[in-house]
Amino acid sequence: MTSAETPTESPDDVEQHPAKALDDTVHQRVRLGILTVAHQARRAEFGFLRTALDLTAGNLGQHLTVLEKAGLVAVEKGYEGRRPRTWITLTPAGEQALREEVAQLKRLIRQIEAADGT
Repeated sequence: MTSAETPTESPDDVEQHPAKALDDTVHQRVRLGILTVAHQARRAEFGFLRTALDLTAGNLGQHLTVLEKAGLVAVEKGYEGRRPRTWITLTPAGEQALREEVAQLKRLIRQIEAADGT
């Protein structure tokens, strides 16, 4: 088939490309980092996330707002001694979204490796 030709298969006959299944909310680099760190830590403190991902407090706060509105993280404010703290945990929906994102990334890697013959 040349680049000018179009496929004769219907969309139902072709498996969806893994890139189409990536979630824009999750896939964004900083948000994927937040979800990954929160998954590994089970409960991540705001300052730890800020340092681990090399972000400003404002930037991290904006990304957490997006994730919280999407129902992917829970934000808990409290005190540790006399110091105010903010902790982030993944919700069940966040755990599922992270698992699905990783599965789609693995599919992409397999396709690239198959095309390269590795």
